[in-house]
Amino acid sequence: MAKVDVLNLEGKKVGSVELADAVFGPAQVNEALLWEAVKHYRASLRQGTHATKNRKLVAGSGKKLWKQKGTGRARIGSVRSPLWRHGGTVHGPQPRSYDYAFPRKKLLGALRAALASKLADGKLTVVDTLELKDAKTKLYRSALDKLEVKRTALLVENGKELSKALLLGSRNLKGVELVLNNEVHPYDLLRYERAIFSKAAIEQLAENLAKTISKRKAAQEVA
Repeated sequence: MAKVDVLNLEGKKVGSVELADAVFGPAQVNEALLWEAVKHYRASLRQGTHATKNRKLVAGSGKKLWKQKGTGRARIGSVRSPLWRHGGTVHGPQPRSYDYAFPRKKLLGALRAALASKLADGKLTVVDTLELKDAKTKLYRSALDKLEVKRTALLVENGKELSKALLLGSRNLKGVELVLNNEVHPYDLLRYERAIFSKAAIEQLAENLAKTISKRKAAQEVA
């Protein structure tokens, strides 16, 4: 098991926590799976509002411009023909959803890979708590400075909902996002340079991921 120091918001060591190799081990880093998870996440963000006007929607009269035969010119029925300038577009893009199904097992595998990658790079920090006495942005900025957060950071807390003090204190920090441990996505971990977990959050997340691994192994043995 990997042993990680637990710090307080002053940047001082106050303990340690053991993280299972089945979740955080180097063997868990699967770059192909991470790429798939990021591709799926970014596809779901696309609005898909692009649209072109077809022959039915483009402006223009539908009257036949000249008779079918005898003029020596090409046969034409309408100025809205796709063959003409300013005519309708054929098979152009229309509004659609880019989202698609992504297996839950692959998503959890990508999450383990992202966590293992962050730990291997030394970019994962565990603190005893993310709560401060006062919900002030400058206090959280000072705490992040003491934790040597120089660029961007993802704060991960445990629980069903975020506390009001933590939410108010961190929401105005540039380059910082606050999420719950049951909402964290591999894309979030890769997007931000540092990942800062509360001790309760990392333990709960590791326990949940370990359970999925044990269930999968049990299913394979039965099969």
